[in-house]
Amino acid sequence: MPIAGIYGPDDFGNPARRRPSTPTRNRVSAAERARALPTPSLQWTPEVERATAHLYERVKNVISPVEWPFMAPYVKAINELKQVRGAVILAHNYQTPEIFHCVADIGGDSLQLAIEATKVKSDIIVQCGVHFMAETSKILNPHKTVLIPDQRAGCSLASSITGADVRLLRERFPGVPVVAYVNTSAEVKAEVDICCTSSNAVQVVESLNAPTVIFLPDQYLANYVASNTKVKIIAWKGACEVHERFTGDELRAYREADPSVQIIAHPECPPDVLAEADFTGSTAHMINWVRNKHPKRVVMITECSMADNVQAELPDVEMVRPCNLCPHMKRITLPKILDSLIYLREEVTIDPGVAEKARHSVERMINLKN
Repeated sequence: MPIAGIYGPDDFGNPARRRPSTPTRNRVSAAERARALPTPSLQWTPEVERATAHLYERVKNVISPVEWPFMAPYVKAINELKQVRGAVILAHNYQTPEIFHCVADIGGDSLQLAIEATKVKSDIIVQCGVHFMAETSKILNPHKTVLIPDQRAGCSLASSITGADVRLLRERFPGVPVVAYVNTSAEVKAEVDICCTSSNAVQVVESLNAPTVIFLPDQYLANYVASNTKVKIIAWKGACEVHERFTGDELRAYREADPSVQIIAHPECPPDVLAEADFTGSTAHMINWVRNKHPKRVVMITECSMADNVQAELPDVEMVRPCNLCPHMKRITLPKILDSLIYLREEVTIDPGVAEKARHSVERMINLKN
């Protein structure tokens, strides 16, 4: 079913909108310095080489021997410090291989990380992803310390809509339930009925048993959902700056160059891209598709670090990389993760009232039966 309507801030008469300011990385505070651990040595030594050899085996197909001596001391230090701190590291599929395969305790897509966040026993969670993911972990673990290695790791989707926008949508469409993609801020999650991820978006929409649903903020994911359900979808004019850059022409060029190549795409991509793909699914579904199908050559139409992570696991599958990098995900680096563990910074906090309402919409998604 085509999208019934699509709205953005301009459609509400351009009301005053409070945009979250971009946090700056401040100097280490006196409180952080007081609880700091000693800074470990970051020299490449035979001991570091031996201690990290098994980890390099995981990534040797995507990280060159020249690069590893610069990464390995950080990997060793992070893995030791997280034991001292009693911390667990969660990493999204878009993190680089040295993070995803070498220091993360749990990796996955947004749904996997949201679910795993509810099971974490550690008192400290280090979220290697973007800010809304760290907020989700905090929402689900209000009494734990949640750190993000760089507070500036934002998201074009999350910044495209505010809680005030959701309230205005409810005024315009009274009684229509609202679904928010997890790529939203805590204040937006607090204003909606239920959250979803790209893995379960259609299931979530249909679970509401409503003829019409407001779906926000990704217009392309909304279009994908609308094409897979009879529910009437009212969408928001948001988009992922990574997935929006792909084009159908680009995919046709790959296929013309090699008709045997398999193309798989994320549903945040525009409709002309999805029309050219052999498979459309979330990052977890894309990874499982490659594992199960084991194609000779595949193009993964999503953030390109995920192709590196899959290549590390499946070296015999050739990855054709149209490399669109997420500038926000790439703010998370080994030195910043180490910095978080040494100084216990940068902590994610949410107003308790907002967090309580947001928790309801996230937990409703997690508890949804398959």
